Amino acid sequence: MKGKRTDMGGAQCGIARSLQAVGDWWSLLIVREAFKGRRRFSEFQKSLGLAKNILSVRLRKLVEEGILTVEPDPDSALSRLYLLTPKGRQLCVILVALWQWGEEHCFAPGELDYDIVDSLHGQPLQKLELVAGDGRPLNPQQFRIEARGR
Repeated sequence: MKGKRTDMGGAQCGIARSLQAVGDWWSLLIVREAFKGRRRFSEFQKSLGLAKNILSVRLRKLVEEGILTVEPDPDSALSRLYLLTPKGRQLCVILVALWQWGEEHCFAPGELDYDIVDSLHGQPLQKLELVAGDGRPLNPQQFRIEARGR
């Protein structure tokens, strides 16, 4: 039996609240497709092969969360455009981090046919890393989550 998801919108954790907004894997794939230039419902549906009812629900949620915005399609009175907002564009760091993690841990050497490259020079992106305020690279043992002084 499938239960209702727990509402994490009030959680005191940035990860939990982020997952509340985009925690569904289809939603992140929709955002990925938006970064690739997809803007119409039909483009998302064709590229993802997602059932129309599920796509509709996910797009509505992304709009409600302010990740996408909806605008009239100048080329068709029957169509709307789904565009990334500034909030949505900031998800590029999350998508690149997931890509790089997946590239390292989910593919055999030489299996992946694509790279994420810099648009200006066509060079692969540097691996993302955690960096302290003073520029030192950090590993997981070198940071912690602390309560803010209130």
